[in-house]
Amino acid sequence: MRSFTMAKLGGRLLQFVLSLLVLVTITFVIGRLLPTDPVGAVVGELASPEAYAAMRARLGLDQPVLVQFWRYLGQMVQGDLGIAALTGNPVTEDLRRAFPATIELATLAIVISFIVGVPLGLAAAINRDTWIDHTARIFSLVGNSIPVFWFGIIGLLIFYAWLGWVGGPGRVDIYYEGLVETRTGMILIDSLLAGEHAVFRNALSHIILPAVMLAYAAMAYITRMTRSFTLEQLGQDYVIAARAKGVSPTRTLFFHVLPNIAVQLVTILAISYGSLLEGAVVTEIVFSWPGIGQYMTSALLIGDINGVLAATIAIGITFMVLNFLSDIAYTFLDPRTQEADR
Repeated sequence: MRSFTMAKLGGRLLQFVLSLLVLVTITFVIGRLLPTDPVGAVVGELASPEAYAAMRARLGLDQPVLVQFWRYLGQMVQGDLGIAALTGNPVTEDLRRAFPATIELATLAIVISFIVGVPLGLAAAINRDTWIDHTARIFSLVGNSIPVFWFGIIGLLIFYAWLGWVGGPGRVDIYYEGLVETRTGMILIDSLLAGEHAVFRNALSHIILPAVMLAYAAMAYITRMTRSFTLEQLGQDYVIAARAKGVSPTRTLFFHVLPNIAVQLVTILAISYGSLLEGAVVTEIVFSWPGIGQYMTSALLIGDINGVLAATIAIGITFMVLNFLSDIAYTFLDPRTQEADR
């Protein structure tokens, strides 16, 4: 069992490395095809031809494309993703500051999605073709149909501007900025570690609305898929046999159905979490959230290719890590997958 698990883990790691190489290659090619001028983004439009040529040589853009690619790979392995024209800082430093904000927002969103989506999907399946089921299906349809940015704007208008129930754009009010030492980059955790409960409450009031708006689409997807998985299992012979033996519907659901859809739920949660990182791009712009989405958008607008490529790779790697972890979790949640891989 142990040797099999290690062999499977080694195979998954190899797939991860190959996928990462493909991601970096595609990202590099797209970066070279974009109609932007990375040299001009650094030196400005008024630079002399000599200064332009010198910067082009410094960035290595005067070399053949294959040489540029190998140089890019070598620098990336060393943790060097170049200098961001947007800020003048190393790109890795910018990502270290921006990425935790996105992770914090997406993590809270996926927690909300799971807490609401899974029970609602289960309730819809158990009460098929009732008002509960119809309400859940309408809820899912709306969440999959309306753009996130529209929800964000309407949410700000109602809950912030009119009702004043939540904080406005940004992570905290200006009064609280700089009061908490940055440890993890996640303001909720850092404020708790510092014992700054006033900062925590203020930060929570700012993050709750964008998290809910971001979570809605994932919540709708999780509800729909959970309903589908549960309906499929409710029609299986083992469920019918359990009900015939007098097992209560609640016990059947929690001790028979849920264990059999656990692997599928892990899959959709991993997909949803990765999608939330992508969806954060729009949400962060609407709510002025200083995460990787806003950073990537600002970098793209000024032609900062280093920033755009690094942010894209960071999101892609996170996607692959989530898929890798969910794949490994299958072995523990469903031993039958071990037999299938033999």
